[in-house]
Amino acid sequence: MLAPPWIKIPPAGYGGIEWVVHYITDELVERGHDVTLFATGDSVTRARLVAAFPREMPDRIGQTMYDVQQVISCFRQAGDFDVIQDHSGFIAAAVAEFIDTPVVHTLHGPFNNDICSFYRNSRTSAHYVAISKYQRSCCPDLNYAGTVYNPIDIANWTFRGREQKDDFLLAFGRICADKGFHTAIEVAKRTGSNLVIAGAVQQVSRDYFETVIKPEVDGEQIRFVGEVSLSEKWNLFANARAFLFPIQWPEPFGLVMIEAMAAGTPVLAFPEGSVPEVVADGVTGFVVDNVDEMVEKLGRLDEIDPEACRRYVQDTFSVAKAADGYEQIYRNVSEGRSGRQPVAGK
Repeated sequence: MLAPPWIKIPPAGYGGIEWVVHYITDELVERGHDVTLFATGDSVTRARLVAAFPREMPDRIGQTMYDVQQVISCFRQAGDFDVIQDHSGFIAAAVAEFIDTPVVHTLHGPFNNDICSFYRNSRTSAHYVAISKYQRSCCPDLNYAGTVYNPIDIANWTFRGREQKDDFLLAFGRICADKGFHTAIEVAKRTGSNLVIAGAVQQVSRDYFETVIKPEVDGEQIRFVGEVSLSEKWNLFANARAFLFPIQWPEPFGLVMIEAMAAGTPVLAFPEGSVPEVVADGVTGFVVDNVDEMVEKLGRLDEIDPEACRRYVQDTFSVAKAADGYEQIYRNVSEGRSGRQPVAGK
């Protein structure tokens, strides 16, 4: 299991991919598989941990040399494994054809013309897994092994029923224009609602935060609490009256939506990317086209049953269901490798 080299497993704060790696890795170990996790040395896992770097380094995200070193540390041992599951990015997919062990590469990011061109050039190097039907439709001519939704362990998520919730809306995630935090503020002001904004401000989006978001924060109606601890995150999602997700880019999945629903909190989101797949419109929230509709749907939150939100996540996005999907993919790619049969229990 090859994780990105930047953030530890599981993450203490921001880190959607890292949560997916954590859930799948530990579930596979629980099922009796022999799993080696390549991640930072401060990671905590039930698998055997191999670390190219002693600790996480979020300040170095995107620096290619670290990504290359992480992949090399895994590929040097490729002969020890039946399958390599890659969550790390472009490097492993680009060089997967040079090793005999099949590489299953999960596509965690969005597609654009350049990214599609890259993957088409490596279309048969790896066995690709999409995280949504929408994502797969953006670059359909790859060697796909399947589509597996990102999972969540709802047992970790505090649940609050409608009568237990506080009177605030929540906008949560990496603070950037694409996530639509400015739109969430507009919705809150138009409805007279209190809004809590939580998430990390990375350097690339510092100007957006300082010039667009920060001037609207008054500490009363609009509050910014920054990057929060895991327990604080659970409480925010559980206590919020609704989760606003007015994204303005084609998100390939959006883990925060299922986190909100697991806590019993309805999601109001724009229909970008995979949103219509993830949110059951009218059951676990509302998929709306614009600010006017989001404002109108906030008046209809009583139509959404918090318990139905949680059941939907358990039925659709459970760790067990995702592990079932990956197990079948590993079995298929192992059996298809030059007639070699997979080792029992792996």
